[in-house]
Amino acid sequence: MAKPVPTRLNVAPVPPDEIFALNAAYFADTYPQKVSLGVGVYRTDDGKPWPLPVVQRAEQELAEEDDLMRHEYTAIEGDKPFLPIARDLMFGFTGEASEESAKARIATVQTVAGTGANHLGALFLAHHMKPPTVWLSNPSWANHMTIWELAGVPRKTYPYYHAATRSFDFDGMMSTLESEAQEGDVVLLHACAHNPTGLDPNKEQWIAIADLCERKKLFPFFDSAYQGFASGSVEEDAWAVRYFFNNKPDMEMCVAQSFSKNFGLYGQRVGAYHYVTNRSATSIRDVIVNNLCHLIRGEFSMGPRIGCSIVKKILTNDDLVAQWHRDLQVMSSRIKSMRQALYDELTRLKTPGTWEHIIQQNGMFSYTGLSPKQVYALKDKYHVYLLKSGRASISGLSKKNVAYVAQAIDDVVRNVL
Repeated sequence: MAKPVPTRLNVAPVPPDEIFALNAAYFADTYPQKVSLGVGVYRTDDGKPWPLPVVQRAEQELAEEDDLMRHEYTAIEGDKPFLPIARDLMFGFTGEASEESAKARIATVQTVAGTGANHLGALFLAHHMKPPTVWLSNPSWANHMTIWELAGVPRKTYPYYHAATRSFDFDGMMSTLESEAQEGDVVLLHACAHNPTGLDPNKEQWIAIADLCERKKLFPFFDSAYQGFASGSVEEDAWAVRYFFNNKPDMEMCVAQSFSKNFGLYGQRVGAYHYVTNRSATSIRDVIVNNLCHLIRGEFSMGPRIGCSIVKKILTNDDLVAQWHRDLQVMSSRIKSMRQALYDELTRLKTPGTWEHIIQQNGMFSYTGLSPKQVYALKDKYHVYLLKSGRASISGLSKKNVAYVAQAIDDVVRNVL
C-alpha cells in the first residue's frame, strides 16, 4: 500500500460567505411562511424574480438579429461600443462636442460586474499607486474588506453609522478622515443606497466630503451599484460621482459601475471600471487602459458579452431607454412602499423603540437596528432570514408577508435582549 504523501498546501478553513450561506439555509427550509430578507435581489410582490420587461424586449430583438458574432471574443478592454455607453450613463455625457475634453479624462474597461470592477480597481491601484491605506465605511459591504485584503492594501475604517440614532454619522466620518487619513490614501465611497445601512450623505455633505478629499489629497473610489434603482432617477443616483468629476477637475478618482441591480442582470455579470485622471494628465489615459488590460488579460481575458449586449441594445434606443426608466420606477417604488408598509405595521403594533429610520433609509437595504440575538430568534422561531448585522433586504417584503414579518420583529424586540 502506497505511503500517504503530505500536501504542500498551507490552508486553513475560511468562514463561508454569510449571504450565500443564509440563502442556502433559506432554500433548505420547508416552512411555508418562510421569508428571505437576506440576498440583495429584486423580487415582485409575489416573491418571484422579475426579468425587466425592457430586458425581455432587448433579448427578443437580439435573438431576431441572429448576429453570427454574438458568441465571439471581444477586445481585452471589453465590448468597444459598450464602453462609452457605460461611461456616459455614469458621468452624464450627452454627446455634445464641448464634452470631449472631459471625456478624455476617463479610462474605461469592461469588468465582471461591480465586484469585478471593485477588484480590478483595487488591484490596479495596489500595483500602480501603492496607497498607504484604504478607508472603508464602518459598516460596509462585506466583500469590500475581502477585495482590498486580497489586493494587499492595509485597511482602516471611518465611522458611518450612529447606532443610537440609527443615522448617518457624518461628523464621525469627517473628523476621522480629517485627523487620520494621509495623502495618497484611498477613500471608498458608496455612490448611492449605501450597503448595508441605506443611509446616504445629502448634497451638502457630499460637497464637504469632496472638499476634504481634495484638500487632503485623498483618492475617492466610488462604488456605484444602484444607479437608477435607488431613487428611480439615473441622474439623482449619480449626483455625487458627477459632482466630484465636474467640480474637482484636478483630483483623480475612480468608479466601479454595476448593471446587476438596475437592469436585473444579476447572473450576467455586467460592469465597468472608470479611472478618472486630472485635467492635466489626459495624455496617459490610453496608458492606463493598457495597464488595466494587462491585468484583465492575466485574470479573465475580457468581460462577458451577452449581458453587455443587452445593456447596449437598450441604451442606444430611445424607446427602450424610456421603457427602462419606467421599469426603474416600478422597482424603486415597490421598495419604497414596502418600507412604508413595514414602518406602518411596527407603528400599529407599538413595537418598542423608534422605526423612522426604515423610511428614512434609501435603496434595497435597511439597517434595522436588530441585534444578532434578535436576528437568530427571527430565523429560529419565525423562519425570517436576514443578516446577523440586522441588515434586511426590503425587496423580500410583500403585501402578503409584511404583517407577519412585523409581528415577528415585534415579538423578538419585546422578548429577546
